[in-house]
Amino acid sequence: MTSIVFMGTPQFAAPILASLIEKPEYDVQAVVTQPDRKVGRKHVLTASPVKQVAVEHEIPVLQPEKISGSPEMQQVIDLQPDLIVTAAFGQFLPTKLLKAAQIGAVNVHGSLLPKYRGGAPVQYAIMNGERETGITIIYMVKKMDAGDMLAQQALPIEANDDTGTMFAKLSDVGRNLLLATLPKLIAGEITATPQDEDQVTFSPTIKPEQEMVDFFSQTAAQIDCQVRAMRPAPIAYTILDGQRTKLWDVTPLTETVEQAAGQVVRKTKHELVIAAADHTALALNTIQPAGKPKRSITDFLNGATDKFTIGEQVITK
Repeated sequence: MTSIVFMGTPQFAAPILASLIEKPEYDVQAVVTQPDRKVGRKHVLTASPVKQVAVEHEIPVLQPEKISGSPEMQQVIDLQPDLIVTAAFGQFLPTKLLKAAQIGAVNVHGSLLPKYRGGAPVQYAIMNGERETGITIIYMVKKMDAGDMLAQQALPIEANDDTGTMFAKLSDVGRNLLLATLPKLIAGEITATPQDEDQVTFSPTIKPEQEMVDFFSQTAAQIDCQVRAMRPAPIAYTILDGQRTKLWDVTPLTETVEQAAGQVVRKTKHELVIAAADHTALALNTIQPAGKPKRSITDFLNGATDKFTIGEQVITK
């Protein structure tokens, strides 16, 4: 059996861990994941999805706040596993830890490297209007997502995909690609490919200011990409009718409009269309004004019968 230490935290990583546990040729000796966090409005202390899988299968769980220099790191080193496998672990691994893996340390990364190194590859791929993303399995090195590539598989980004749906799809791809790659790696049958440094792009963690939509500089299509990139969290927003309003679902329209950015193009019982940059038009489908529940545009307009006249400036910076 090939011994493995698995490192990961979110739902993306959980099916990948489960697939390794289910294979009789692998012995998952320990799982390293983030400490339990308080979740939701009631701040319930909750185990990560990866920890939940590990506990279900009675696998030892290590939860350092920071792996570097921790007692948990030394525990992994002492295990001397054949492989260290990471998936969305979210921390740099020290060289000393990487060298503890007898065969190698590999990472299941959610992009077509060398594009979108970093912590938010799925969000940036959607936000930038990419037509595809994918999974790359790489050797781990101390430099972020810079290791030589062992395998790669592309996956289309559909027009209605958001970060949530893409993470679910990529998790499946990552699981299957890892299971296909590990036997070849263990047998020494893979020649790793260096990444082209000239093609490197980065996807740093999303900042709060990136959540705000700018109708004055972004086209309707660009806003749609941003809205989908920010869903299911943290959710993009704009200032609509003087209120901070989350945009859960929008549709970029093909028509060209005369109204200036931020003005009402059309309002019916079931439709509110706003002008964006370059005379493009965006239909708001599902929104959430501050302090109120998420609602369809039909429900929202039922309470705004005297507002949103054609040409009215309803979006402000």
